[in-house]
Amino acid sequence: MPRSVNAVASRARKKKILKRTKGYYGAKKNVFTIAKNTYEKGQKYAYRDRKTKKRNFRALWIQRINAAAHASGMTYSVLINKIQSKGILLNRKVLADLAMNHPEAFQSVINTVK
Repeated sequence: MPRSVNAVASRARKKKILKRTKGYYGAKKNVFTIAKNTYEKGQKYAYRDRKTKKRNFRALWIQRINAAAHASGMTYSVLINKIQSKGILLNRKVLADLAMNHPEAFQSVINTVK
């Protein structure tokens, strides 16, 4: 009895990987084993960096709030503490946006907590 191999499925798997590695440099785009390794490593980086992106943005927001707070004679930690104690429901993303794009609104928040 001849050996049975599911050529349709295995070819489809290979084509799927090679389609996703289109545009890569050198053998990473057309040699299946190398393309597969490169693709899997790229997926690991993508998963990891989706988490890192959140960390980086939070750090950026904190730096922007701190700079705007210092311009108003207050530190970041004191500002956040007073905002939380007053019960103001503004997160760091919104505060950073106010500090960058609407300084008068940010100043009114600072005046509210002082």
